[in-house]
Amino acid sequence: MLSGFRLSFLAICCLVVGMTVPVSAQSTDGPEYAGWDAFLEGVRAEALEKGISPITVSVTLVGLEPLKRAVVLDRKQPEFKQTATTYIDKRVSETRIRVGREMMAEHADLLAEIATRYNVQPRYIVSIWGMETNYGRYPLKNDAIQALATLAFDKRRSSFFRKELMAALQILDEGHIDHANMKGSWAGAMGQSQFMPSSFLAYAMDGDGDGRRDIWTTEADVFASIAHYLAQHGWRNDHRWGGEVSLTPEAEVALANLYETPPSGCRAMKRHTKRLSLQDWQELGVRRLDGSDLPVANLEASLVQPDGPGGRVFLAYRNFKAILGYNCANLYAISVGKLAEKIQ
Repeated sequence: MLSGFRLSFLAICCLVVGMTVPVSAQSTDGPEYAGWDAFLEGVRAEALEKGISPITVSVTLVGLEPLKRAVVLDRKQPEFKQTATTYIDKRVSETRIRVGREMMAEHADLLAEIATRYNVQPRYIVSIWGMETNYGRYPLKNDAIQALATLAFDKRRSSFFRKELMAALQILDEGHIDHANMKGSWAGAMGQSQFMPSSFLAYAMDGDGDGRRDIWTTEADVFASIAHYLAQHGWRNDHRWGGEVSLTPEAEVALANLYETPPSGCRAMKRHTKRLSLQDWQELGVRRLDGSDLPVANLEASLVQPDGPGGRVFLAYRNFKAILGYNCANLYAISVGKLAEKIQ
């Protein structure tokens, strides 16, 4: 009875906004999208069952077309195909460093307030902001709902993206943003902080106290959301992220026996060794990049070789893993750390 009421109400809503409820939505060219219309009908029914309002469903999902290039881009993940040097040099550029320093100065008071609230150093908040959307300057042109629906329809990660699509509809229903301005990446990562919808619901914060979590246009909300995310993933404000190191010949031999099968989850952990104290790494022959001794500190770290044996080597502290929670790619986490160092 309730489902029938919702569908009837949906028909009324669609008439109000000048649409009809089609048995089949707009047809989509190409055999790879055969079944798109039926898929959307299923999404609409599920959204209503989950409590999304009929008006949100009607104005968001009826007549939606696929974002075909999202499927193509989903199969190209630069974090896992570029070398460490190529990836880092492109992202930790002189321009990005200069603008990052300007942003640190421009938003100094707000960043200090957010840093105190969440115990995350300002340079890391700004670094992630810079990495994700070039300090909010990167134009976000993709309709997040369209991108998420397309990837939910695609078979590769359909279950994951369908859940994200439902979370995005909930965000619209709660009034944090309207559909026309819910812009994001081809993968549905939204706003200046590039949160997936489920991350938005779990971690996005209202930094300016206006009752909305606006990660699209409000810097206070962007900064608070990034800081809250890191804090909830174990960030320590008395630690750095890690650093690049060198290996003695003895350390290179020892390293081969220190890798272990990581728990399921972030695949970047496959490139990490087990965690040891800095003193243990020192005794095994790990040194700073200039060949000097490691810091004397009561810290544990793993070693990371993004390019595999023979490539560049990095110490990864606890905060490194928190950054991996934001984006599960070692080169991303390294770049965030290096950019934060440069803009400090």
